[in-house]
Amino acid sequence: MEKHNIPFPSITGGASGGSRYDIIIVGSGLGGLQCGLLLAKKGKKCLILERQVQPGGCMQSYKRQGEWLDTGMHYVGGLGVGNCLYSPFKYMGLMDLPWLRLDPTGFDRVTIGDRDFRYAEGHEAFIETLSREFPKEREALTKYCAIMDEVGGHLYDSILPRDEVDFFSQSLFASSTYDYLQENFNDQLLINVLSGSSLKMELAKETLPLYNFAQANNSFIQSSWRLQGDGNLIVNRLLEQYKACGGEIICNAGVEELIEKDGLLVAARCANGETYEADLFISNAHPAVTVDLVKESTKLKKVYRNRIHRLENTYGMYTVSLIIKPGQLKYFNWNQYIYKQPNVWTYFNEEGPVQGILISCRVPESAEVVNGQIVNDPDARILDILTPLPWEKIQQWENTTVGHRGEEYKAMKERMFEECVALAERFIPGLHTMIEGHFSTSPLTYRDYTLTPNGSSYGVRKDYHNPMMTLLSAKTPIPNLLLTGQSLTLHGLLGVTMTSLFTYAEVFGKEEAWKITQTE
Repeated sequence: MEKHNIPFPSITGGASGGSRYDIIIVGSGLGGLQCGLLLAKKGKKCLILERQVQPGGCMQSYKRQGEWLDTGMHYVGGLGVGNCLYSPFKYMGLMDLPWLRLDPTGFDRVTIGDRDFRYAEGHEAFIETLSREFPKEREALTKYCAIMDEVGGHLYDSILPRDEVDFFSQSLFASSTYDYLQENFNDQLLINVLSGSSLKMELAKETLPLYNFAQANNSFIQSSWRLQGDGNLIVNRLLEQYKACGGEIICNAGVEELIEKDGLLVAARCANGETYEADLFISNAHPAVTVDLVKESTKLKKVYRNRIHRLENTYGMYTVSLIIKPGQLKYFNWNQYIYKQPNVWTYFNEEGPVQGILISCRVPESAEVVNGQIVNDPDARILDILTPLPWEKIQQWENTTVGHRGEEYKAMKERMFEECVALAERFIPGLHTMIEGHFSTSPLTYRDYTLTPNGSSYGVRKDYHNPMMTLLSAKTPIPNLLLTGQSLTLHGLLGVTMTSLFTYAEVFGKEEAWKITQTE
């Protein structure tokens, strides 16, 4: 008989929406889908409730001019054999998707002003490549890579079956990224270069823990990958397997209330008029959204609710997807970061035109991929350009909804499109003339589709000053309510996958979760 860490109550009576479930999961973003699959594979009767018509959260794609455009999926690190995500992705049936390995000599390329720099795959190559540009900093680069390597080895320590305290990771949670870089590197340009691919996280001088910076960057240095296709490939693969294990999902069923009785959750009341009962509830929604769903509770005290609501969120993104005319641009197998000046840690808060962007090139359908490598020279079709957009810069439209934000908002998005393309033309001269169509989103878009406060891209902001306050446990004061998702510990595909395993461990125990990280 399987042992559980969660006390499952006995609930009598059938749900008005049909049969009862072992587990109800709120939200079908990556964390919800992964938790659903992991639990269904162990025989649990699971139901995922999704408020939108399409599952996937920020992993989903949308169609414009006959092309599928991504909302949040651009590239992922650590999928090589023995890397940090290989085993969980293998267990979840994701490794046989059409992955393409990015250029190992420069998977990330950073342009600052008129100088270009490369991130090479593997710690030794990473050190060697940057040491050629900054020979006096070789020792500091070696030390930095040693930290990344060690912290990467501690990624799953929270689910180690044996009781060990990970003092190394704890110390990095309580250390400042910015202070570390300033204290260990003398060359300010190199500090900007090392930070230059970190648009995939929020570079906040005042708060960012060294753990988050090192863990995220380490996964990409291990190996970096793109899909030949859009994020829906991941969503569909997880759903196929989840359903094959008996899992159910209902879309257009936004949860309006999680109902508590005698100190335990008993049901989810949805916007579709149905109520669904279960023994255990897992929320992939933002923690602040989750606590608001529990309208009345003897367990969720005011102090816990206030703590969750006081947590600050990371900034959101302005993203513009470009559809490129046929035959105009060749595919490039790396991510291109461009900054006007060496101000990588501050540019997004400054006034004036866009000063920093990420350009990601979708692997075209015409690419011939053999063993993770492109063997032809295909034309590019889709480019995504991303730049941070702090909430304060769009707050004037916070009371608007999708499609009803007014002409000033449309003008703001169009201005940002022009500024992003102008900056991108430093890398792709004449880009503007190559564009067949463009479609943009802002943090307001993400907020309205995912309910994430302020349209935050990376969830709750982690603060090295008080890591215990901003690092959230999967457990809540309600014994049968668990959390999952990027707001808990670490963001992105890496962080969400890690957290899904932590949540799974609360149900089936550390040993079972640890086995998944050892999948060959």
